[in-house]
Amino acid sequence: MKRSAAHLQVIVITGASDGIGAELAVQLAARHRSSLALVLAARNEERLQMVARTCKRYGSACLIVRTNVASESECKHLIRSAVEQFGGIDILINNAGRTAQASFTERRDLGWHQELMRVNYWGSVWCTHAALPHLRESRGKILTIGTHASLTGVAGASAYSASKAALSAFYQCLRDELRGSGVAVLMAYPHNVATHLQDHAFLSTGVHAASGRGSRMMPVSECASRILHGMDKNQSRIMLRRTDRLTHWLYLLAPRFAIRLQHLWHREPENAAHQGNSLHPHH
Repeated sequence: MKRSAAHLQVIVITGASDGIGAELAVQLAARHRSSLALVLAARNEERLQMVARTCKRYGSACLIVRTNVASESECKHLIRSAVEQFGGIDILINNAGRTAQASFTERRDLGWHQELMRVNYWGSVWCTHAALPHLRESRGKILTIGTHASLTGVAGASAYSASKAALSAFYQCLRDELRGSGVAVLMAYPHNVATHLQDHAFLSTGVHAASGRGSRMMPVSECASRILHGMDKNQSRIMLRRTDRLTHWLYLLAPRFAIRLQHLWHREPENAAHQGNSLHPHH
């Protein structure tokens, strides 16, 4: 399909079936309405259909592509499908990700650690590599959803923090490589977001993980709104809370003091790091 001069704005969102990804899609549809084409990707096609129905009520065009970003071929298929349907891509939002609450020193099998790297790091890199020629043409944007844990580290989340830290370093380098190309490379660092799937996470033993919700959890609607605000301003690092910005700089300048503050501000349940391996969407 050849792209016309008055084309729709085409935005690809991975991990769009729930949580931050779904909320970003709905808020973008509410904002741009009939001038927007959304390409929604995730493994759960039924949930994608629900998100697409909401977006279509605002008049936005929607394409659903069932995608497991842990597969390079499926990432390539996602981007190819978007271009074939709408003629190009203006924004790629890499949101798909998984997390794990497991102490590295207590684990014998590191297969889940490799899986996190495939989803969190390679899933984003594969989609970006496939989309980059089209983003160069449109002088578009790459927005990747990271985590504040990649900047400061969190006990019991070494695999998750490391996979997202690799992602942060990759996009920092890519930003420099693309300087002058017209392509903006942005990364958001949410922290303690109240996504629904956190309440239904399973541990490796088959029991439910304890809910992480609390008074300090940011509503997913507010999180998405702040991320989009940062995207509009082309902020290379999108920090959602002033306390997150403060702990980041304190961690660089006075790491011991920053760690003490972090424990006070974002105290987790005492047994959170000893519940086993919990793989679920979380930021």
